[in-house]
Amino acid sequence: MQFAPTPLSPAELELRDDVREFLAAELPDDHVPGLGMAAGHDPVFSKKLAAKGWLGMAIPKKYGGHERTAVDRFIVTEELLAVGAPLGAHFVADRQSAPTILKFGTEEQRERFIPRIVAGELWFSLGMSEPDSGSDLSSVRTTATKVEGGWLLNGTKVWTSGAHLNHYFAVLCRTSPRGEDRHQGLSQLLVDLHDENVEIRPIPFLDGSHHFNEVHLADVFVPDEMVLGEVGSGWMQVTSELAYERSGPDRFLSSFGLLKHFIGEYGDQLSARQRQIVGGLTARFWTIRQMSLAVARIIDQGGAPAIEAALVKDVGTKFEQSVVALIREAVQREIDPDSTSTLQHLLAGAVLSGPAFTIRGGTTEVLRSVASKGLRA
Repeated sequence: MQFAPTPLSPAELELRDDVREFLAAELPDDHVPGLGMAAGHDPVFSKKLAAKGWLGMAIPKKYGGHERTAVDRFIVTEELLAVGAPLGAHFVADRQSAPTILKFGTEEQRERFIPRIVAGELWFSLGMSEPDSGSDLSSVRTTATKVEGGWLLNGTKVWTSGAHLNHYFAVLCRTSPRGEDRHQGLSQLLVDLHDENVEIRPIPFLDGSHHFNEVHLADVFVPDEMVLGEVGSGWMQVTSELAYERSGPDRFLSSFGLLKHFIGEYGDQLSARQRQIVGGLTARFWTIRQMSLAVARIIDQGGAPAIEAALVKDVGTKFEQSVVALIREAVQREIDPDSTSTLQHLLAGAVLSGPAFTIRGGTTEVLRSVASKGLRA
């Protein structure tokens, strides 16, 4: 396993500059940055990104994509996250749903969903986590029972980001009785979040903001043509799908705005301890960024760096938590969520929502288990 240093090419640096120019023009002067993928749900902004060709960047042109590289997508995503742009509408669909449907879906599903995702018009949530399961994704209790023409789906999913705003989610469910191997008998179904038998309940953060949901499925009819991939292959599909969300910039940039705005507000008056904090965080940020960029380069070279992605996610989310804790120490005053200071606003939000950074995409224990098994193989 190697994370080879990989500088950006002149063309890649030009793309980065184009994105920065676009963001400077599109984001209003009073733009309030957000934290990672919870930074805001703005369909108009997402469609403007799509018009620039910055959604579906690695998707084949046949489905409306642009056949560019994983590194190109890394560059665009990094710039969006660095300024806290409102990417919530398209983010999961672009990062995860479109590549998964491309890989496992039927031709009808590809033609139905992917062009609209690439156009910034169709948004997805994830349907994996369940109540009382913690990090044990394979302990699925949501079931789909075969009926004429489709499946009846019953169960509950939790921590479903953006379900109250998005159009569909891919539900991991049990389509045959659980045997000795808990990974067998699982499937993925594409479910319309606006179905009358789907109930979406908010799980608000402590500050009242709404990002997560609990989604109840009560006899939801899902036609056969909405089964994603092969019936019974759900575990293999979701583990493949999770690789898309473990190594990208969204795994280490959620709290980057705190560091950026702390330097902006304190830059000329840093104490020795504050300089130590900024220096340490900057060094760690640069190292993790190089690791994440190396994974994107491996993907472009045809590799499948699942172990490397797990390690990036592990060190990346620990870094995100460290930024929150250390900047909180560095500001040396009580946090005022009503302050007009962007730093204070971001720090207040990060203190309340930051614990979720580590859980999403797999807990530390799960990721280290993935890494250790891969390294022993």
